[in-house]
Amino acid sequence: MTETTHIAEEGAAPACELIRAPLGLLAELTYRCPLQCPYCSNPLNMEKSPAELTAGEWGDVFQQAARLGVLQVHLSGGEPCLRPDLEDILKHAVAAGLYTNLITSGVTLTRDRLEGLAALGLDHVQLSVQDVDPEAADIISGYKGGAPKKREVARWVRELGLPLTINVVVHRHNIERLPAMIDYAVEVGAGRIEVAHTQYYAWALKNRAALIPTREQFKRSVEITNEARERLKGIIVFDVVAHDHYAVRPKPCMGGWGRNLIDITPTGKVLPCHACEGIPGIEIDNVRTKPLADIWIKGQSFNMFRGTSWMKEPCKSCERREIDWGGCHCQALSMTGDACATDPACELSAFHKDFAKLAEDEAAAPPPPFIYRRIGAYTEVKAAE
Repeated sequence: MTETTHIAEEGAAPACELIRAPLGLLAELTYRCPLQCPYCSNPLNMEKSPAELTAGEWGDVFQQAARLGVLQVHLSGGEPCLRPDLEDILKHAVAAGLYTNLITSGVTLTRDRLEGLAALGLDHVQLSVQDVDPEAADIISGYKGGAPKKREVARWVRELGLPLTINVVVHRHNIERLPAMIDYAVEVGAGRIEVAHTQYYAWALKNRAALIPTREQFKRSVEITNEARERLKGIIVFDVVAHDHYAVRPKPCMGGWGRNLIDITPTGKVLPCHACEGIPGIEIDNVRTKPLADIWIKGQSFNMFRGTSWMKEPCKSCERREIDWGGCHCQALSMTGDACATDPACELSAFHKDFAKLAEDEAAAPPPPFIYRRIGAYTEVKAAE
């Protein structure tokens, strides 16, 4: 049974068990993006949609989220700055009393717009950096000239007195420059760096052979990060998202399925996990047709893997079952055909050795060209296969 720290808003459906309040809301404002990163977490089958939630609809969502107990909203995408009404969306989040974090590539931002967002109450900026090598950054992102603009945006953020996080997605094309990327974060005045090893679902799964590093490279990156964390203590905080294929035990999906985070897509779908729409039998609700509290507490998708009652062995009797909460269900599904199976990142999984060997074999081979993330690209790839 899951713990409780909050009750639903008035009028919500009664809960079948006590459920804790979510801490964060990931608001995917749009799938449009000038970058084409091959590891993007947006869905493969994303299409242009005229049906994005309006600023007013987001405002209603934020009010519902605040009543439910959400403390933070992460304004993301795609590229959230492509929304011409971003300022109105931010106003609604501030009015709801939520801590606001803008997750951006920075390439479309101007100083005037950033200054305006800060004046409206923006609390924090998270800036993605593909590489410190400008040419490599252009190749990875499929966008020319992004690196110098990102450095400029980082400078504006600090000049305006906003906290800054630098996000670095690590893979075989930039892993050897991890020390330089850590130095970059310090140089631009970031208070936090997220060293996120590529998570292989959505576009990253399609590009796994092009992205996956060797086991030796991963182990060395862990040593580099641990050394830097100790050396830079009191200067910058490290958040690390570990690589799964070379792991011994899994990490919890989204901090635990249905425990901490709500993901809402541009058209209002409410997800417990970025990639969960491909799980057989899952039923996805939408904030346009159902209250957020009802979805969080009673929604079939959030209860599908919440807690431990869904678990099979060896998860069911594992002493870590309320630490990793069974790991990644999409990864289990991809490797075993069963979303309820043990995450193959776990050494107790019957598929663990095959899971690791798959990575080792792909990392040993020359990387294929990227399949770049763009709207409609997956349809084109499928048609060509």
